[in-house]
Amino acid sequence: MTPTFRTSRGASAADPSVPHLILVGLPGSGKSVVGMRAAEICGRTFLDFDAEIERREGMPVSLIFAQNGEHYFRARERALTEELRETGGMILSPGGGWIAIPDVVALLRPPGRLVYLKVRPETALKRMGKRQEQRPLLQADPLRELKRLYDERHLLYEGADVVVDSEVLSFQKVTERVVALANELR
Repeated sequence: MTPTFRTSRGASAADPSVPHLILVGLPGSGKSVVGMRAAEICGRTFLDFDAEIERREGMPVSLIFAQNGEHYFRARERALTEELRETGGMILSPGGGWIAIPDVVALLRPPGRLVYLKVRPETALKRMGKRQEQRPLLQADPLRELKRLYDERHLLYEGADVVVDSEVLSFQKVTERVVALANELR
């Protein structure tokens, strides 16, 4: 059975002969906005894992966490990643914790390439604004939680093929860098 995804382009645009470009980083690092814009420029398919899981589950991520727990959500991310092995050519935006799921990166890499959008927790929180309220792991003390997540995950993020400092580069420059990396994979 061919996987069906809700993407920024038709699923037929997902060319299995071209590796995925996978954007990783903290919530608020710009994975979704940069990924969507870069995919548009490159004519690639963009897939936001959270949006896809919300579509499939029929509820927002915050409700999935509340009703079923983080373990359930991570299992959905893993299952989605396994499906994506059958496709290619997409720019992917998994959730910030995706990279910490045991062995999940190896499902897509190689041939897929990881790009870490590096940002400090303080900047990530500022970029999220009111959207932080929709993040289940950031409900208590958002800055403290982002710092904790950074401490837990930064070594995994740093293991990416490419690190793009979204702290110092403008949105436009980060997007240009991601577009260049995506074009290298053709």
